[in-house]
Amino acid sequence: MTNDDALINTPFGAVAITFAGGLVIELQAVLPSGTIYISKESGNPLVKSACQQVVQYLLEAATAFSLPMDQHGTAFQQRVWQAIAAIPLGQTRTYSELASQVGSGPRAVANACGANNLPLLVPCHRVVAKNGLGGFMQGKQNGLRIKQWLLTHEGVEL
Repeated sequence: MTNDDALINTPFGAVAITFAGGLVIELQAVLPSGTIYISKESGNPLVKSACQQVVQYLLEAATAFSLPMDQHGTAFQQRVWQAIAAIPLGQTRTYSELASQVGSGPRAVANACGANNLPLLVPCHRVVAKNGLGGFMQGKQNGLRIKQWLLTHEGVEL
């Protein structure tokens, strides 16, 4: 974890934040944990702001993020990520609904979700399957547990 600028322990794991050129380039859940606290933070004001905003979101889901981001992806991925970012707090969309919105197929939308390096800022946990949660974090350990926690935290009934 030496490349991360900040590490925040959460009820579902830890969130690692990475910056480059003054922009958030990665925000990932990485480890099992329990209590919310910042275990690593640089003196960079942008990192401090990111930590404060993530912690505030973890305490109060209605917190809006205002972080400079840099997320590289194809034009299609960018369209999917914009559609995901527009899903209101406490709501979900199915992969099929998003696919229809962006003129594609559900699997392509799922792949774009998997390529999302900023899952709290571009809340791909709000994208679910027709009959269940769907995937999260490309099948990484505890991914579905994290997705469940985030959705419950945001008031989504599962």
